[in-house]
Amino acid sequence: MDDPETARKPPPYPPPQAGEGRVGDVPEGARHDCDLYSWAVEQAALLRAGRLAEVDALNLAEEIDDVGNEQYDKLESAIRVILLHLLKWDHQPKRRSRSWWLSIQVQRNKVGKVLRKNPGLKPHIDEAVAESYADARLQAAVQMHLDEENIPLRCPYSWNEIMERPIRWPPAD
Repeated sequence: MDDPETARKPPPYPPPQAGEGRVGDVPEGARHDCDLYSWAVEQAALLRAGRLAEVDALNLAEEIDDVGNEQYDKLESAIRVILLHLLKWDHQPKRRSRSWWLSIQVQRNKVGKVLRKNPGLKPHIDEAVAESYADARLQAAVQMHLDEENIPLRCPYSWNEIMERPIRWPPAD
């Protein structure tokens, strides 16, 4: 009697050709939940070979969604850091530091890069700012030893201020 597990495995596919992006040997029939790397390489090879009937479409769709979500998370994370340091910059002018200034500049660059590479995120900027601000507000309160009530509940900065407000080092005051 045939082993049912063996019967479900896809037939072996040809070895990759030069430039197909495969590295090393990948176990045939790699499972998404046990070896994501091997599974992803296998799925890519199946797609390149046009063997669509053998592709794990449901899990592949989920992984593609995750890739998009990771880009949104990068955007949100960079905005959160900018907002954290803007809040600290504004609420503690005597403690302003080169590291706060640098962090704002670097994260602005990251936001710009993420948006250039992923223009489909632009309609989600307001949502990302709102979600980022909630965390930045909490972090700022803790780091500045303030009650949250001392920091505005809603983001006090426009998108233009977040991305372009001049922050000078050393500070002019």
